[in-house]
Amino acid sequence: QVQLVESGGGLVQAGGSLRLSCAASGSIFSAYGIDWYRQAPGKQQELVSSISSGGSITYADSVKGRFTILRDNAKSVVYLQMNSLKPEDTAVYYCHAVPRWDASREFWGQGTQVTVSS
Repeated sequence: QVQLVESGGGLVQAGGSLRLSCAASGSIFSAYGIDWYRQAPGKQQELVSSISSGGSITYADSVKGRFTILRDNAKSVVYLQMNSLKPEDTAVYYCHAVPRWDASREFWGQGTQVTVSS
């Protein structure tokens, strides 16, 4: 089992940057695939970016070229660097983890609010 804690959210003007962190504890962090999801009011949850246990990375089209996902297994942290933020990036961002040995298990953080003002 792994516990996830997100941080780094806040209020930023359009064009600004934020770096979100997802800190994990309780298990072998390097064996987990980590995703960042976001949920905006009245909208469906969106998968923003993923990084597998092997380091493979994907991004949603809406954030390609602006967001970067990084993992530091030594610190058990995954970062989401968000640049050139837009008002439509406003959402609660959640960290999600799935162990590579059991895709049916999943763990969620509590979320961190990102608000981008125009």
